[in-house]
Amino acid sequence: MKNARARAAQHLAPVICKQGALSLDSVDPEDPDRGLISELCYGTLRYLPALQVISEKLLHKKIRDKDADVLALLFIGLYQIRYLRVADHAAVSETVQAAKQLKKSWATGLLNAALRNYLGAQEKFDAELNSNPIYTTAHPQWLINSIQRQWPDQAQQIFDAANSRPPMTLRVNLQKQTRDALRSELAELSVDSFPGKLCVSALQLKSAVAVHRIPGFDKGFASVQDESAQLAAELLSPQKMARVLDACAAPGGKTGHLLELCPEISLTALDIDELRIAKVDQNLHRLGYTADVRAADASDLDSWWDGKAFDRILIDAPCSGTGVMRRHPDIKQLRTPEDVSGFRERQINLLETLWSTLAGGGKLLYVTCSILKSENQDVVNHFAKGRNDVDFLPIQIEGAIQCNPGIQLLPLADGSDGFYYVLMAKQSEG
Repeated sequence: MKNARARAAQHLAPVICKQGALSLDSVDPEDPDRGLISELCYGTLRYLPALQVISEKLLHKKIRDKDADVLALLFIGLYQIRYLRVADHAAVSETVQAAKQLKKSWATGLLNAALRNYLGAQEKFDAELNSNPIYTTAHPQWLINSIQRQWPDQAQQIFDAANSRPPMTLRVNLQKQTRDALRSELAELSVDSFPGKLCVSALQLKSAVAVHRIPGFDKGFASVQDESAQLAAELLSPQKMARVLDACAAPGGKTGHLLELCPEISLTALDIDELRIAKVDQNLHRLGYTADVRAADASDLDSWWDGKAFDRILIDAPCSGTGVMRRHPDIKQLRTPEDVSGFRERQINLLETLWSTLAGGGKLLYVTCSILKSENQDVVNHFAKGRNDVDFLPIQIEGAIQCNPGIQLLPLADGSDGFYYVLMAKQSEG
């Protein structure tokens, strides 16, 4: 079997070529190398912009896309040397060996020379590159510009959070147990945790564990969900017998939470992706709840809506994901400013279309995991302009930045992810 570096390079190659997102689904959960493969892939991608700057100094000519796995190995080697507690000789030798296993023996000399060159001149590289923001922040230039322009006082915090390892946070199903009870059970298993700051259901683990170690996980007593994301269901506050729409539901974390808060609602859950919508069913089955789950485009009403108005609507809108880059570090490589413009058009369309399905007196919660204003308050203000049936409801969350309208939670290196929330009520006719 190929070593972990070779296998990681194969997973990274499509991302480096901008041909697809990172996926480790094919790696068996019981594979003894899975942990190292995951660390090499996610860690390399978190720091990829900086590693690309270094590689340009080390390589005399560009490596072709068909050999992207070789370039991935160079990035993996540099990542180990710079950021992991791997002995330098092991980082070099194992990475070079991986090239042979990928049947790229021609690249062994290139990799060996480049990595040893870097080892012998790290301080020189740092001195030369410390004025390059791509190198110092490990973010692409367009994103650096956007973050520094929109969040000048918090920019460094955002960069640091995006380059950190995300914490593992649980959402306790309060229909089945208390947070203190689960915390005690975890402590008995030597798993330390502490209560979240934003949600009564949140329990953050000091170190990540396999879900099978979480007591009652298979019976729906808890789920894995970032604390900022847990706010969605709480803010929407579903009531008994209400008709509720979760418009962009996959993979189903917020869907399940809505039912945990109020099992008596009539819930419709949609997602445009047929493969991802299956995960909603799986999550609901584990939790012990049911909903009307469908693969459908929420903005195409004729394909799914029965004409009956909803009392509550959750739009967890497709977005750039810039608030969750530490969990999806391939965003740094794959997203472009043009993508953000495309998301904005989709977001406005969803808001305008689904507002027509909301009952008078009903509430709609618009959510993104973005920190870019063009996807957040700019979208909502564009939607609300000229309308006389929109009331913005106040949201008070500790640590949130008040926007106009809504709130922004910025990502924290030791805390929750970055999310935007705005809650709107529809005025009744007459």
